[in-house]
Amino acid sequence: MNFARLVDRRPEITPDELVQAMTPPPRFEEARFDTYIPNPEEPSQAEAVRDCSAFAERINASTSGGGGWLRGMFGGKKKDLGDKRGLYLDGGFGVGKTHLLASLWHATEGTKSYGTFVEITNLVGALGFAETVQRLSQHRLLAIDEFELDDPGDTMLVTQLIAKLTDAGVHVAATSNTLPDKLGEGRFAAADFLREIHAMSARFSVVRVDGPDYRHRGLPEAPPPMAEEELARLAEATDGSTLDDFDELCGFLARLHASKYGRLVDGVSAVHLSGVHAAPDQDVALRLVALADRLYDRAIPVRVSGAPLSGLFTEEMLQGGYRKKYLRAISRLTALSRDLTKS
Repeated sequence: MNFARLVDRRPEITPDELVQAMTPPPRFEEARFDTYIPNPEEPSQAEAVRDCSAFAERINASTSGGGGWLRGMFGGKKKDLGDKRGLYLDGGFGVGKTHLLASLWHATEGTKSYGTFVEITNLVGALGFAETVQRLSQHRLLAIDEFELDDPGDTMLVTQLIAKLTDAGVHVAATSNTLPDKLGEGRFAAADFLREIHAMSARFSVVRVDGPDYRHRGLPEAPPPMAEEELARLAEATDGSTLDDFDELCGFLARLHASKYGRLVDGVSAVHLSGVHAAPDQDVALRLVALADRLYDRAIPVRVSGAPLSGLFTEEMLQGGYRKKYLRAISRLTALSRDLTKS
């Protein structure tokens, strides 16, 4: 049988397309504040909705008066965010920070941009720092998902970009993605972020979003890996799907810039991976994290044979500096694997 394979694709994306693509991913196209469902056991989640709404209202205030309907829906008073141009959503993975960030983007009027930390660094690499500043300084909002602190060079690059943009009047909203050895109980310590960006600390108001990973609240574990024959049968029966050997795909990803991972899986209905096993080293593991994020963005289901998705990263990796990234990838891939369990 002949199967479509990701490794046979040759995705390309131009700098202009990178800028035009700076919108919330397909999974969050319909995200709005009123579609965010706060965990009733975590009051900070409803408070975060009000705070993000207040931030959007302030951005829009120059052209229209802000509405107050969210106060009626969620009750309580919105936090006084002052006049800071930055808003930082601080919390563990799976508490809905991306949903809130996308909702904020949708609620903001005018020209705006949205991207993950990696996508922002890719944009600077493609356009150059000065050109990126020139283009984005015309926007009212820059939303940055998954702000990372594991690469000092990239971190300082983006914080310098934020400084230039906020000085130009752009508002910036960001969510966290930090080194896990700086976390307490798996959640982000805001002070670490603020120290890392030095003078940027005065530009951000911090909003906490607490709670367990919503993707697994009351849901079953990921389905177990299937036999090779069954994987091939289901790949053939699923229109628009792909089937790849895990090792071959890992080798292919090493030759493809991470900025193209999204384009790589565009239009794919489901991804099937044969012979999955623990990543052999950290470079491979981080590429798999990037791929998992792009699959999750596009809500592309995943089936595997070999090892379970929970075994994608070694115990040593899960105890190391990129622990939070790996846990987020497992969480997202597990959620994606459930999407095909009824097939």
